Amino acid sequence: MFFVFGPSGQVFRGGPAQLGQVAPVRRVQRPQALRTRAAGSEPATAAPPGDAGNVPLRVLEAVSAYVQAERGPQEPRQPLTRVREVMTPEAVTVGLDLPVHQAWRLLAQAGIGQAPVVNADGRVVGLLVRADIAPPELLPDRETVREMVALARRTVAEAMAAPVPTVTPDGDLRHVAQVLLDTGLPGLPVTGEDGRPVGFLSRADILRAVAADPPLDLWS
Repeated sequence: MFFVFGPSGQVFRGGPAQLGQVAPVRRVQRPQALRTRAAGSEPATAAPPGDAGNVPLRVLEAVSAYVQAERGPQEPRQPLTRVREVMTPEAVTVGLDLPVHQAWRLLAQAGIGQAPVVNADGRVVGLLVRADIAPPELLPDRETVREMVALARRTVAEAMAAPVPTVTPDGDLRHVAQVLLDTGLPGLPVTGEDGRPVGFLSRADILRAVAADPPLDLWS
């Protein structure tokens, strides 16, 4: 079951097929990956055999994960089908009146790219996306400093995407995946019908579920 919540309350209740008919639910721009090295620089090369002492820890962890994947799971796995099996419980939320620069700091400290926006009653009314707070096209031109300052002085209520779709914990993961593709949103708040958040389901949560327990049988 999907809902759509905005500052005026619930504006939609139904399945994913009808969700696209809700005109205010806009399609957002697809998230863009940040560049991890300067343009033109050479990519890192693999360490030569026998030089394991210089291999970064994350590379060793990745190799270990692949070895474990080949061995297979220790116990029989059940197919993942519901939102509650993948979502992040007790998601970070932000208030409507919080200044944008403080919201940015909160998201950065939590290591997340988005958070549900809640009103004084604790009900979801929107979604704040870090990419919307400081659009990449504003950086780093000096001529845009004044505009950047103005953006930083906004409140969350002015910067959030609203209304925003939400999904219940027993929602179908395949339907959520389709909604994320259709809307371009980075994730959906997980709520009850009253609009109070119980978690958050992001693209990263779905990818983590796929990557952490191969071979892939997420939709089987």
